[in-house]
Amino acid sequence: MNINHKFGLLLFLFVFATNIVCAQNSEKFIVALDAGHGAHDPGAKYNGHTEKDITLSIVLKTGKILEKNSDIEVVYTRKTDVFIDLVERANIANRAAANIFVSIHCDAIARAEAYGSQSFVMGINKNASNLAVSKRENSVITLEKDYKKKYKDFDINNPETIIGATVLQEQYMDNSISLASKIQEKFKQDLGRKNRGVSPAPFMVLHKASMPRVLVETGFISNPTEGNYLGSELGQNQIAQAIADAIISYKREYFGVNDDDFKERPKTINEEQKAIIIKDEKPKDVIVKEEKSTNTNVKEEKPTASEIISKSSSNGIIFKVQILAANQKVDLKPKNFNGLKNVDMLYETGGLYKYTFGSTSDYQIAKENLKEAKDNGFTTAYIIAFKDGIRIDIKDAIK
Repeated sequence: MNINHKFGLLLFLFVFATNIVCAQNSEKFIVALDAGHGAHDPGAKYNGHTEKDITLSIVLKTGKILEKNSDIEVVYTRKTDVFIDLVERANIANRAAANIFVSIHCDAIARAEAYGSQSFVMGINKNASNLAVSKRENSVITLEKDYKKKYKDFDINNPETIIGATVLQEQYMDNSISLASKIQEKFKQDLGRKNRGVSPAPFMVLHKASMPRVLVETGFISNPTEGNYLGSELGQNQIAQAIADAIISYKREYFGVNDDDFKERPKTINEEQKAIIIKDEKPKDVIVKEEKSTNTNVKEEKPTASEIISKSSSNGIIFKVQILAANQKVDLKPKNFNGLKNVDMLYETGGLYKYTFGSTSDYQIAKENLKEAKDNGFTTAYIIAFKDGIRIDIKDAIK
């Protein structure tokens, strides 16, 4: 082989390898992790524990776990004790084109016995306690430079002024609820933590993030026992592991499985964790999230087209493309869905409307429908499956 042929072969291999690396990088699942507060904004301070330090430690530990997975990329809004504007935190995630945004916080209340974890998604909630949480977290804007000018249309005493009117702003609702529910489930099942549920609330830090996004109140720093757990190396490691496991579970469900996905850890509760399991109270205003929809979740009166799932295929399997979920009802007209026709609606308990595009028993056609939906602006659309009218896991449907 002459030198020109050798050079040509080497050049080909270099370009080929480079293309593979680029393709792999472009397919990475990007996670934006946000450690609440920072620098001159300490957050809540109780019994020698400071929120900004706890959230940063949990975020760094969570990121380290996730980065063990070769097809996950982690973006941090802060990795040190610095102050970042609330809107800039969302902008960091947006610029990175993150697939999800997770903001970590600690809860606090004057009533010292309050305990447990709760996760929030962007939305409207009339519950006084949830609004109080959002008001407290949103108050950080007063520490920002020129905040009155930057947030001139926002009334800090009325957090709901943050909410926009268009349904497309809620296209991430279903995915956000799914992610938040997985986090809460991990806290409860793996760590034995009290589950205070998933609720909507108007948070400024979530408002501008253009992807599924959740805010996690990991526990009450104002509770002496739970505060000690949150401030401990053990507690932070366990919370970080639970959040990372939930994120990977979400990635598997919506973005497929990778060989580097590590196994779920065994569910264990140690004595220190048992000390914070005081009693199980029913959480208020919890969004109902079912991993698999059942007929009990479907509105009985005036059923829509998607509520009467077709059973024309031999195995009863139907594929549909979910394009968005919202807490408001929209007329099923193409102009309301960027020109898409054959859009159906499914109503679930908790006031959530799910909108789907297309209906077919052929998975290949479903993939073509998915591409059409994404080409029409629904970039977070994904395929869902039903068997005999009941939602099932997409992987089981494909099998």
